[in-house]
Amino acid sequence: MKKTFAHCLAILLVSAAFAHGEGQAGPATAPPQAQPGNIFTLWPLFDYRSSPATGYSNLSIMGPIFKREHSGDTTRTAVRPLFFSQSAQGSGESDILYPLASTSSDENGSDTQVVQLFQKHAEHAGTSEEKQSSMLFPFYISGSSDKYGPYTSVLPVYGDIYERFWRDEYHFILFPLYGRTVKKGTTSTNWLYPIFNSVSGEKESGFAFWPLYGQSRKEGVYEKRFALWPIYSDEHLGQDTDNPTRNLYLLPFYASSESPKQSSTHILWPFCGVVRDNKGVAVERDFLWPFWMTASAADTSTVRYLPFYAESKAKESSSRWVMWPIYRKAVIDSPAFRQDKTSLFYFLFHRSDESWPQAGRDRAQSAFWPLYAWKRDENGLRTLSMPALMEPVIWNDGVERNLAPLWRVFISTWDDQGNGATSILWNLFWREKRGNESAWELSPLVSYRSAREGSEFKLLKGLVGYATDKGGTSLSILWIPFGI
Repeated sequence: MKKTFAHCLAILLVSAAFAHGEGQAGPATAPPQAQPGNIFTLWPLFDYRSSPATGYSNLSIMGPIFKREHSGDTTRTAVRPLFFSQSAQGSGESDILYPLASTSSDENGSDTQVVQLFQKHAEHAGTSEEKQSSMLFPFYISGSSDKYGPYTSVLPVYGDIYERFWRDEYHFILFPLYGRTVKKGTTSTNWLYPIFNSVSGEKESGFAFWPLYGQSRKEGVYEKRFALWPIYSDEHLGQDTDNPTRNLYLLPFYASSESPKQSSTHILWPFCGVVRDNKGVAVERDFLWPFWMTASAADTSTVRYLPFYAESKAKESSSRWVMWPIYRKAVIDSPAFRQDKTSLFYFLFHRSDESWPQAGRDRAQSAFWPLYAWKRDENGLRTLSMPALMEPVIWNDGVERNLAPLWRVFISTWDDQGNGATSILWNLFWREKRGNESAWELSPLVSYRSAREGSEFKLLKGLVGYATDKGGTSLSILWIPFGI
């Protein structure tokens, strides 16, 4: 009998929640003939909200764990923190155990990645023929080059790779036993990489027995030589340009660079050095490069004594560090874009204000770990959420849709017109206001809604209710209305 009574009570409560909506979710400007929206809740099991006038609906189960949302042509599904997907008009994307794996697709192709080590790309390129490439880095790489055709690499056994990883060609057999690369006509061949190397090309040759000795040369372009790398090296670069440069290193005792535009000399590198312009004027002084140094030029200047103080200025930007990482401020000020960023203790607190003066748009955000995160978008919509476990460090779409809803026990959004919504403990208490319509609920104890047509007050999901509208006033008991 007890089990039967419990089952009946549960069915009764669910039926009551769906039979008696807790408010109207339609926009204040909806025409009278528009179908009103509804809100059905049974906290913490489910929460359903719809607004047919705007094409919006959302179903949440177990708070932030499951979500199914439709907004216009966009559909979003989440099973947090395991899975998230979003699709709209022929395109879609998904996250699996964010940030471990993700997929994306549109009319041009699709991409799949797992911890960035496994990647698969398919490209339609406007034709029925599909171009594919895949990689399990660094062990397996395959794809197709427009110039060289298909290729496959299986490390360390055998491989050919074309037009990837900053080279035109890669070839290897039993790597590091043998390998060869080609870039802009220069061929570099290695045996027992990186010990034995040879370089060849048009008017170009060289060899190396690393780290003991190596040399290479391309007539009229460059000459290089090293011994006991990295202790000694001598380079003549850019011989075919208007700024040929000679770099000479005898580390750590001496390092120099000479060219028509600039020269530098360092003694006991990196402790003491000076950089001069083509007029012989010192433009940079290094005391412990790159931590302690000063530099100046026509439009830029830098003073750096890290971790105590650092400041740099350019024509349209500036930045300042004080007791790194305690305080940092960075400013960009240009006719097209302005940004003012401040951070304390690196990520503990940050504030960013951005604007596009010519377009008349602006936005801002701030966060204080782990207390809160706040932002204002370009449309003036503001959002405040608490706590903020990751937002002060990483605040992107992946965190926003996969993880942040799991810890946000408070979230509130509002705009300049007074519309807004607030949720506490994943809608244990919620409040919404749109124009002249408002609704709130403390589930399952009490709820209230108010609109142009009237108002409604309920106790225990409508066990007792009181409503007023143009037709009069009614009192309901056990969901049975009695006109007054």
